[in-house]
Amino acid sequence: MKNHTAVKKLPVFLLSLFALLFSGGLAASTTPITGTVVDDDDGLPLIGVAVHLVGSTIGTVSDINGSFSLTVTSEKPTVQLKFSYTGFQSTTVKAKPGEDLGTIRLSSAATNLEEVVVVGYGVQRRRDVSGSIQGKVAGVALSGAYQSGHPPYERGKPEQYNAIEENGWINASEQSVSTLSTDVDRASYANVRRFIKEGSLPPADAVRSEEMINYFNYDDPAPTGQDPIALTTEIGRCPWNADNRLLRVGLRARDLPRSEFPPANLVFLIDVSGSMQGPDRLPLLKQSLMMLVDQLRPEDKLSIVVYAGAAGLVLPPTPGDRGSVIREALEQLSAGGSTAGGAGIQLAYQTALENFIPGGNNRVILATDGDFNVGTQDQNGLVKLIESKRESGVYLTVLGFGRGNYQGGTMQELADRGNGNHAYIDGVLEAKKTLIEEFGGTLVTVAKDVKVQLAFDPKQVAAYRLIGYENRLLDEEDFDDDTKDAGEMGAGHRVTVLYEIVPAGRGTGDLGQLRVRYKAPEGGYSRKMTQPVSAGPENPSNDLAWAAAVAEFAMLLRDSEYQGTANYTDCIARARAARGEDHKGYRAEMIGLMEQASGMAKK
Repeated sequence: MKNHTAVKKLPVFLLSLFALLFSGGLAASTTPITGTVVDDDDGLPLIGVAVHLVGSTIGTVSDINGSFSLTVTSEKPTVQLKFSYTGFQSTTVKAKPGEDLGTIRLSSAATNLEEVVVVGYGVQRRRDVSGSIQGKVAGVALSGAYQSGHPPYERGKPEQYNAIEENGWINASEQSVSTLSTDVDRASYANVRRFIKEGSLPPADAVRSEEMINYFNYDDPAPTGQDPIALTTEIGRCPWNADNRLLRVGLRARDLPRSEFPPANLVFLIDVSGSMQGPDRLPLLKQSLMMLVDQLRPEDKLSIVVYAGAAGLVLPPTPGDRGSVIREALEQLSAGGSTAGGAGIQLAYQTALENFIPGGNNRVILATDGDFNVGTQDQNGLVKLIESKRESGVYLTVLGFGRGNYQGGTMQELADRGNGNHAYIDGVLEAKKTLIEEFGGTLVTVAKDVKVQLAFDPKQVAAYRLIGYENRLLDEEDFDDDTKDAGEMGAGHRVTVLYEIVPAGRGTGDLGQLRVRYKAPEGGYSRKMTQPVSAGPENPSNDLAWAAAVAEFAMLLRDSEYQGTANYTDCIARARAARGEDHKGYRAEMIGLMEQASGMAKK
């Protein structure tokens, strides 16, 4: 009996021990809860749904397929997940760590957003791989089959772009030196894509060649020495003028792992005026910034300033690991009223300076359609205001949204004069590219006031023409003037500069010298880099051929007087040949845009 009793008690002890170990193991383990979020009305995936663990700062967003995976740590057998999405009713679901919830269906709110059909970024790539995309972004249906006939949102001013007077030919014997500021903006490509996807060719001044070219990454070598920038040059035949040559200059900034990013002090400056109504504006803006929230760390802090009639601080500086607090503040934003842009900018910079992190990434992120119509309303006034702030050590990123009244010229000027960059967000996938895939390049500066100078040898180069960068030209003496402002480069960023060249003879000597100046992110004196520009051998890489195809496409869209024999048929063929591996499908997408534009140009 005694032995029998002992045997009966042993399993109880073991069970108790197992329970203890299990509960301790559960608290220490991290197990993902997965699922897919769809629209209850039509079953389409919802892209960018905020999913967070109730009672914690843990959260994520759904991807392009509506799928999510949220890793949780909990001692409880069940937890609660909250699903929030603009234009839809929030819902809370019980789940077990490690559980696949299957399909979560969200119902439209009573005041659902207007629904339109648009083409999402990357549609061409996904058609090639797995058919058309079906999904929704904050009440906007996303489909691989574009349906035309949707009018633009007409509010306030018409769309505005600064006039571009293309660079002309320069005689090297009269002016052998070309100087410019770098430009890492890529907004023009996304904006041009939006026009073409909506069934029209863009206005000529919306097409900035350098921003089209620099939308794509090029396989240039990374820096290996003390300088944070590596330089590359190569030369090949000019496709639209067989007698000329193309020179490509490549700059690549040093990559930084996320763990080495400096602590961030970010101030979201969000336009919530009436012009930001519509699914491609404030709702898309909010979903975009929620993606950025997921990239923040505990040492980062984020504030939110809004402006519409008056400016206000709606979220004081909040640590990056309090994601649910930040998301909740974003979710509460709604559009209405007039636009006091100047007051908002003043308050945003004040907030950034009051929380300044020495040696950190101090930045204002302005998100707007650029339709400033109250307060400091003219472009020159806004530019002067931004210029007065740039020496504070606070950088500026400008995110553009909307169509019909998009103020591209103002947006670009603000970014250029505010030690910052400019991106146009035409969909959730462009937001993902800008704010997640290229997070470091967009938001972490590694080199400030970067200037490029080409000193051509007139014995080798008779004439030259810089392609693009019309608003980034500098005088020769500006190169050595450290008080002259220039562009910034972020972690991992690439910059490509193209010159069309008329050879002076058949010599094999160097074409000239490449010079680059830059400062450390915190400023100080500049450092100079130099290297010769070799005349050959002319064995152009796919990168040069691709950059040439993009430049040719831009000239065709602009109907440039310098396009020579350029035509869509040859341009498309060259782009296809130079596409390369194209892992993320960006180049395939541009080929699709070329084909669409070609069809429209023939009508």
